Amino acid sequence: MIAERQTLAAEALMPKILALLEVSDAVPLVVTGNSMVPFLKDQRDTVYLSKPVQPLKRGDIIFYQRDNGQYILHRICKIKDGRYFLVGDAQHGVEPNIRPDQIIALVNAVRRKGKLIKPGDIAWEFYEHFWIHTVSVRPAIFKIYSIFH
Repeated sequence: MIAERQTLAAEALMPKILALLEVSDAVPLVVTGNSMVPFLKDQRDTVYLSKPVQPLKRGDIIFYQRDNGQYILHRICKIKDGRYFLVGDAQHGVEPNIRPDQIIALVNAVRRKGKLIKPGDIAWEFYEHFWIHTVSVRPAIFKIYSIFH
């Protein structure tokens, strides 16, 4: 029998995720929201979370908690004075000054359109090393994209 997929509020899910992160390096989480488009799509893609074991770097996707309690999945675009500056792949506004204690997990793989993608794969490398440099011109990129789609 196939298990039915369930949607849970982040507050109910977080204790389970935190417990799993202690014993696993690949905790699956279905993406919700559109801030990581075009790389990750709402309800289609799954990220695999792990506790960070090495220093985080520009281009990494992290799962963190804002001071208002909201859980977010965004990419590091800058690190300065021990603080992280984050942005979704669909965004051009940078969220500054995320503290290390707000970071819950690092994304170490994704299942995108049914295909497992890890660091080293061309799609992963494109978003980690090229797309992160487009933050200031993304409004123009998305405008041009919308004309053709």
